[in-house]
Amino acid sequence: MGEVRAVEPAGRGATRIADRVVAKIASQAAREALGDVPDHHERPSAHAVVHEGAARVRVALELGYPGDIAARCRAVRHRVTERVRELAGMEVPEVTITVERLHSAYTDRAGLGRVR
Repeated sequence: MGEVRAVEPAGRGATRIADRVVAKIASQAAREALGDVPDHHERPSAHAVVHEGAARVRVALELGYPGDIAARCRAVRHRVTERVRELAGMEVPEVTITVERLHSAYTDRAGLGRVR
């Protein structure tokens, strides 16, 4: 048996976290920020692109209306940034939020359909 030598950090390689893993983290973080999502709402979905240790994330979600849409989007951005940093160890310089649909609490309960 030969002598065991320590490998210098630069020679050990690197861990790469796949885009889809970051997207799953972002999607879950968006759910956490929004709280309970009613059954008739789509759960938030996310897409991520990882490049040089940073992730750019797009999140698509549905929100209840009336409500403070800007505050809800800020909460999602903050939570996504925080969780990706904690779990994947990367910075998130950009989180783009797309609100795909607004749901009115009144029409959802009354079964009247979409607000026009």
